[in-house]
Amino acid sequence: MTYLTAAQVRERYQISPTSLWRWQQDESLKFPQPFVVKRKKLFRADDLARWERERAKVPGQNEKRQG
Repeated sequence: MTYLTAAQVRERYQISPTSLWRWQQDESLKFPQPFVVKRKKLFRADDLARWERERAKVPGQNEKRQG
């Protein structure tokens, strides 16, 4: 199983630390939650890929939010 750090996830999606935090808080996005190991957040690569596939299926979800 492959894990990504929060920094790697931010790089993958080209988002800020604040945006990653918001994605985790926004239940409507259903963004995969990390595991915490020794105070380090780790995201399963498989969970992120599944989330990407699910978002690709939902019309309007790929548009960037304004504001």
